[in-house]
Amino acid sequence: MTAITNIVLPIFAVVFVGYLVGRRGLLGEASSEALNAFVYYVALPVLLFRAMARIEHGETAFIPFLAVFLGGGVIAFALSLVLARLVFGHGRDNAVMFATSATYGNTGYMGIPLAFAAFGEMGGVLTAVASVAHTLLWLPVTITVLETSKPHTGGLASRIGSVLKGVTLNPMVAAPVAGFVWSLAGIELPQPVDAFCKVLGASAGPCALFSIGLFLVGKPISEGIGEVGAMVAVKLVLFPAIVGGLAFGVAGLAPLPAAVALLMAALPTGATCFVLAQNYSTFVQRSSTVILVSTGVAVVTVSALFATSYLNVN
Repeated sequence: MTAITNIVLPIFAVVFVGYLVGRRGLLGEASSEALNAFVYYVALPVLLFRAMARIEHGETAFIPFLAVFLGGGVIAFALSLVLARLVFGHGRDNAVMFATSATYGNTGYMGIPLAFAAFGEMGGVLTAVASVAHTLLWLPVTITVLETSKPHTGGLASRIGSVLKGVTLNPMVAAPVAGFVWSLAGIELPQPVDAFCKVLGASAGPCALFSIGLFLVGKPISEGIGEVGAMVAVKLVLFPAIVGGLAFGVAGLAPLPAAVALLMAALPTGATCFVLAQNYSTFVQRSSTVILVSTGVAVVTVSALFATSYLNVN
C-alpha cells in the first residue's frame, strides 16, 4: 500500500500544481496545448526511442507473457469499441479514443516502479518489455485511425499515401521504431546521447500530467461521468480479469510473469491518452477525466490485488 501511495500521490500532486498555475493564469490560455505539443513531438518520442534502443535481445523472448498481456488488451479493446459505439453512440474517432483510454495503462511511470518494488529486478524487466510492447501495439492503431479522419483532397491512392506518411512520420511511431532498429544493430547508445535522452525523456511524464492540470481549469470533471465510469470499469476490472483468466486458466504462466501481467493490466489509464487526444482535438475532456478517476480508484483496486494471493509470488 505504501509503495502505491508513494507513486500515486505525486501523480495527483503534479496535476494539482498544473491546475493551480492555470487558475492563476501564469502561463497563458494556450499553455496546455503548447506543453502538450512539447510532450508529443519532443519528450515522449525521445523517451520511447531510448527505451527501445536499450532493449537486449534476450528480453524479447517472453512470448507467452506478452501473448497473455497483449491478448487480454486486444480483447478488452474490442469490447470497449463495441461499448462506445452501441451504448454511448460514438463515431469512429471517439470510439477508438474511448477504447484506448479504457485499455492503455500507465505502465511506464507507475507500473515499472511498482513492479521493481514488488517483484524485484526480474519483475521490472518484464514490466519494461510489456510497457514497450503495448506502446508499439496501441499507439500505431490509434494514430492510424485518427490520421484517416483528417480532411484530404484527391483520389484513393493519394489518401492512402497521405495516411501512411502521417503514421510513419508520426514521432510517437517513428521514434520507437528507430530505437528498435538501433537495438537490432547491437550498438550501445553513446554515453552523451543516452544521458541526453534520459534527461529529456524524463520530462515527458511530469509535463503531460502538468498539462492535464492546466487543461482542467474551468472544465467540469463530472461531465460525461457515465462514460468515464465505464472506461474505468474496463481498465481496472475487465482488462485484468481477462488477463488473469488467460494467465492462470489458459496459458498456465509461471507465478512471476502471471503476476506482472495482471499488475500491468490493472494499472490506471496513462497520460499518453490525453497527449493523443489533445494533439488530434478529440475526446480531450473524457481522456483527462478518466486518467484522474482511474488513478484514484487504482489505489484501492491495485492494493486489493496485492492483498490477495494473485500477486504473491514469494
